[in-house]
Amino acid sequence: MKKNEIINLEITDISSDGNGVGKYEGMAVFVPETCTGDIIEAKIVKVLKSYAYGIVSKLLSPSPYRIQSRCPVFPKCGGCSLRHISYECELKVKDNIVRSCFKRIGKLEPEFEDILGCEETKGYRNKAQYPVADSGGQAVCGFYAKRSHRIIPYIPCGLLPKEFHNITDFIIDYINKNNIKGYNETEHKGLLRHIYLRKGFSTGEIMVCLIVTRKSEKLTPLADQIMKKFKDVKSVVMNINPDRTNVILGKKTTVLSGKGYITDVMCGNKIRLSPESFYQVNSVQAQKLYKIAEEYAGFKGDEHLLDLYCGTGTIGLSMARSVKKLTGVEIISQAVKNAKENARENGICNAEFICSDAGKAAKLLAESGEKPDVIILDPPRKGCDNVTLDSVLKMSPQKIIMISCNPATAARDCKYLCENGYITVKARGVDLFPRTGHVECVVLMSRDKG
Repeated sequence: MKKNEIINLEITDISSDGNGVGKYEGMAVFVPETCTGDIIEAKIVKVLKSYAYGIVSKLLSPSPYRIQSRCPVFPKCGGCSLRHISYECELKVKDNIVRSCFKRIGKLEPEFEDILGCEETKGYRNKAQYPVADSGGQAVCGFYAKRSHRIIPYIPCGLLPKEFHNITDFIIDYINKNNIKGYNETEHKGLLRHIYLRKGFSTGEIMVCLIVTRKSEKLTPLADQIMKKFKDVKSVVMNINPDRTNVILGKKTTVLSGKGYITDVMCGNKIRLSPESFYQVNSVQAQKLYKIAEEYAGFKGDEHLLDLYCGTGTIGLSMARSVKKLTGVEIISQAVKNAKENARENGICNAEFICSDAGKAAKLLAESGEKPDVIILDPPRKGCDNVTLDSVLKMSPQKIIMISCNPATAARDCKYLCENGYITVKARGVDLFPRTGHVECVVLMSRDKG
């Protein structure tokens, strides 16, 4: 196979990043914007040792799963990768991703339960981070194109609440009228880097976080106008990030108007959210995910539950009334503060929260002789490090519940635990991110009595 060669190809699968996959003379060919069942003419654009990349030069026979995306910036925008296929097909793809990762990476065969789909595939996100850039003296915002920091200037995203569109339009209009510059990433100039919005779906409360390169009094009048125009906005804050970095939030946040937080309700608990707090972006589906995790745990009421990577405590607090003691661990101090406030606000007295790296805290707990009955692991996409996993093994809980937004690292970590005395009992995909290539999974592991 050579670059620029034209081949006929049948798409037989879809990868986790949304590319269609076909086989040509034994070699896998990845083609974006294709669907299982498509028959295409593909132009080869890159050839590697064991696989190649192509683009569609002609659609010979469309798949029955192919649909019209109805998004004017798909596929230029890097937010969605599966808008060209039906949701039915998307769920099959994601279910297969979870199963395949555990079988291929983990060499594990738990009882797989069918993926839990999302009832609402539009407007479900409670959070948006819009990059802002200077374009010829005018600020523009939208979302990054795939694999780039080039902004596609389009605000009305179908995954976001309509209020976000209106607020963002208002902010961009204001800063352009008042000569406030958007960020120039190349020259590291300009004031406004990102517009970061959060919404409590149960309460309707909205937070506006303006991420800037330096402290500025210019945004105080804007904050007051936002609060006056949008009644659901309860907090406008300014986060200062002066560094040349891809990390969005800086270390210092100040309140411009209203409160420094908003509240939501998750699994019956009132939750306080700050800009730094981790909170699942799909509130409705997250509650179903946590319910599955609690069912997997099968609490009897006398257990000690350890919740590692606990964020604002939403998972552990949703189960606190079903256990004797809850311990949560989180590295972000503001999130730990929120977790403690959330426990107090909801009258939960059997919970404690520790501000620490998960691995270090787990190691200290193990060395102090802590013996939790159930450990929940909800790590970032990169998964758990060996210090954390080894400490979990030392504490030897009866059950481990793994919740992960990356089935590949979840399978890898579960494999390690299984090589050291555990068995995977059940696993299930839960779709929290319709129309994107991401999928959550929840796994039940039990100590191998043999």
